[in-house]
Amino acid sequence: MARDRTNTEDYINPVRRLLVGVLVLSMFGVFLIWRIDSPRVERFRTAVIDRVVPSFDWAMVPVTGAANLVADFQSYRRIAEQNRDLRRELQQMRAWREAALQLEQENAKLRDFNNVRLDPQMTHVTGVVLADSGSPFRQSILLNVGERDGILDGWPTMDGIGLVGRISGVGKNTSRVILLTDTSSRIPVTIQPSGQRAVLVGDNTINPPIEFLETPDAVRPGDRVVSSGDGGLFPADLLVGRVALGNDRRLRVRLSADYERLDFLRVLRSQQAERISDTGALIAPIVPPVLPVVQDPPEAEVAAEAADG
Repeated sequence: MARDRTNTEDYINPVRRLLVGVLVLSMFGVFLIWRIDSPRVERFRTAVIDRVVPSFDWAMVPVTGAANLVADFQSYRRIAEQNRDLRRELQQMRAWREAALQLEQENAKLRDFNNVRLDPQMTHVTGVVLADSGSPFRQSILLNVGERDGILDGWPTMDGIGLVGRISGVGKNTSRVILLTDTSSRIPVTIQPSGQRAVLVGDNTINPPIEFLETPDAVRPGDRVVSSGDGGLFPADLLVGRVALGNDRRLRVRLSADYERLDFLRVLRSQQAERISDTGALIAPIVPPVLPVVQDPPEAEVAAEAADG
């Protein structure tokens, strides 16, 4: 026997409309209650929130768990990226360590071949930077070491990486350092690997130019610049920086020292070059060879030789 579905549909549709209407009216009432600005309504809202919200903690557990899961996933992704970066840096550091060991072995061999004797008196005194000159026409800084620490005028200063300047003026407790960027600074340098000799001239800029270069074509940007030791001003092979091409198409030096963070400086105890007043003390004069003197034979021997003849 077939079922009559007409009566069922007539019963469901009115109930559905009634529920929808009740829902709409409820939402409209909630909206009105939440929009009414009245102390009594505010107390009612507070009471409703205190009554309903704590009982919905079970409903917030999945939401809170999902949020924590997303946060943990993002944290895991960041940790994975940092781990990849650290692995890559570690690989680079291993390569640099291997290169440093090879260079150290090569340097030791070259020193052994050349019978190089390092200066045991090349020590340093560390000083704290007290102040700078604050003048655009003079690049200098003040250290808290002076005569009491054995500082002498002309000693080089470094920041631990590269050459910064030289001592120019020593007091009892302080000393002044003229930076390489000062206009009065003139430093003889050597450019490696070409071996070109030049002079680093300060011009009050962070990248001083190179002058008196014999063969500019033999120098390339990125070449290493070290002190040459000419004139006995500085010890040789102190790192100065790298060659760079300036905007004015001049060869300049990108200094290795961090001039923006000069907090501590090392003052090298540089032994002054020995002054030679007598050139004969350095190179012995050439002495002409002494020829043997042939003495004349006695007269009696000459007479006897004549009689025999």
